[in-house]
Amino acid sequence: MRNLNRRGMLTGVVLAASLAAVTAPAMAQEIIITREAPPMRTEVIPVLPRERAEIDVWQPGYWRWNGHEHVWHEGRYVARPRPHAEWVPAHYDRRPGGWVFVDGHWR
Repeated sequence: MRNLNRRGMLTGVVLAASLAAVTAPAMAQEIIITREAPPMRTEVIPVLPRERAEIDVWQPGYWRWNGHEHVWHEGRYVARPRPHAEWVPAHYDRRPGGWVFVDGHWR
């Protein structure tokens, strides 16, 4: 009986965590950053082997706010999730009172 209660509690915890993960993005609020990001860095983009050219896409580096300061994230090549997918780079949108970070995403 004791193990059955623990199993039931574990199932409840896993279910609650799953629901929180599903609903969290829907409840996300925009975070206004009052400090403008530094200028973009110049990156040297490595040469991509010809056989990877239709598969991999360069995702440029970007500044991301960590709650205290802007931190640089280096650019990198990543595989397309599907043929002809386009990468929309991370960027900041101007809002009243500051900027909002928009994460990079596939289109």
